[in-house]
Amino acid sequence: MTARPPVKPTAGSGPQLTTRAIILLSVVLLLIASYTSTLHAWWQQRSDIQSTRAEIVMRKQAIAELEDQIARWEDPAYVKQQAKERFGWVSPGEVGYRVIGSDGKVQGTDVPTLDAPTLAAPPAWYDKLWGSVKEAGKEPAPPKTNDPDPDKVLK
Repeated sequence: MTARPPVKPTAGSGPQLTTRAIILLSVVLLLIASYTSTLHAWWQQRSDIQSTRAEIVMRKQAIAELEDQIARWEDPAYVKQQAKERFGWVSPGEVGYRVIGSDGKVQGTDVPTLDAPTLAAPPAWYDKLWGSVKEAGKEPAPPKTNDPDPDKVLK
C-alpha cells in the first residue's frame, strides 16, 4: 500500500455553497417573507380589535351616563331643582334674594341669558355663481326713477 501525500487546502477553498444549499436558503427566505407579511396583518388586526373593544367600552359608559341623565329628568323633583338653579325660579311661598354688587351686576351664580340668534350661513360660492348665471339670462328691467320730471318742477 502506498501512502498518499496529504492534500493541502488551497486559499479560498472554504465551505462551498452547493446548489442544494442555495435552493434551501432561497426557500427559507421566501417562507420568512411570506410569514412576515401574514404576521404583520395579524398584528395590525389584533391592535384594531383592541382599539375597537376600548371604543365599545367607552361608548357603553357614555350610554349609561345618558340613560342616567334621562332617568333624572323624568323625576319631577330634579326638574324643579334644575329650574330653580338655572333660571332662578322661586316656588310659591318662598322668598328669593339676589345680591347686586356696586357695579350693578348680580353676584354669585351666573344669571342665565338668552343666546344671540344664530346668523344664517352665507351662501356657498357655487350658489352665488349659479345665481349670477340665472340673473344674466333675464331681460334688464327699465330703470326706476323717483325723481320728478324737471319740466314739471320748474312750472
